[in-house]
Amino acid sequence: MSAIEFPADLAARLSDPTSLIPAIAQDATSGEVLMLAYMNSAALNETLETRSATYWSRSRNELWVKGATSGHTQEVVSVSLDCDSDAILLKVNQVGGACHTGERTCFHNELLGE
Repeated sequence: MSAIEFPADLAARLSDPTSLIPAIAQDATSGEVLMLAYMNSAALNETLETRSATYWSRSRNELWVKGATSGHTQEVVSVSLDCDSDAILLKVNQVGGACHTGERTCFHNELLGE
């Protein structure tokens, strides 16, 4: 696989292979926020090339493809950077729960209602 050329500000942030950027997964159809994970340059490259959400596991210290063991996959529809290139938004087609607990979203513990 060949590396994708990132915008200069993002490339600078990812020049350190241990550098991690927050990645928010959002349902492409409903807009529901599903989860927050982290990406390094390898995870972002893999995601862009395969359209399968790939993250950096801080606990296992390795890349992980969402759903590789659970079957709860994320097909990536689009990838966007925020204005400072320090956060990534993935719009995904989620299969199964996004949360490791099996919940649809990781944000199911409401602290303040509308």
